[in-house]
Amino acid sequence: MSGSDIHQMPRTEKLRLMEELWADLSRDEVELESPAWHEAALIETQQRLANGQEQILDWEQAKAELRKRTK
Repeated sequence: MSGSDIHQMPRTEKLRLMEELWADLSRDEVELESPAWHEAALIETQQRLANGQEQILDWEQAKAELRKRTK
């Protein structure tokens, strides 16, 4: 399947394919190893949160904030 094949698919079919791919990829968690930088980024975020330098947003708030930054 090529990129142009995917581009031509209806949105519902793209979403179905994406869900199937994710289900397949996440089936065996042992093979899903996070990169080393990911742990460091999580530790930094935890430290900022503990120091009051990080704000927790729910998903809808986070999406709205990201949209504002990209305009």
